[in-house]
Amino acid sequence: MADATLTAYNVKTKEKNVPIQDAVVSRTARGGYIAKGHDGKGNKLTALLGEEKALAAIKAGNAKQDW
Repeated sequence: MADATLTAYNVKTKEKNVPIQDAVVSRTARGGYIAKGHDGKGNKLTALLGEEKALAAIKAGNAKQDW
C-alpha cells in the first residue's frame, strides 16, 4: 500500500476525504480496525479500516497504535 494517509467523511460539514489528524488506530470488539482523530477545526472523525490499511498507517507513522 503506497498511500497510508487516513481520511474520513466529516458528518458535520458534509466533506468527503478529510485527512484525520492525531489518528489513533484501535481494534473493535469484532476484530476490525477503527481510526479516531480530528480534522484540525475541532470536529471529531472516525473511520473503519481494513487490516492492511490500518497497519500501513501505523508503520508509516501517520497513526498511533492503541492495542
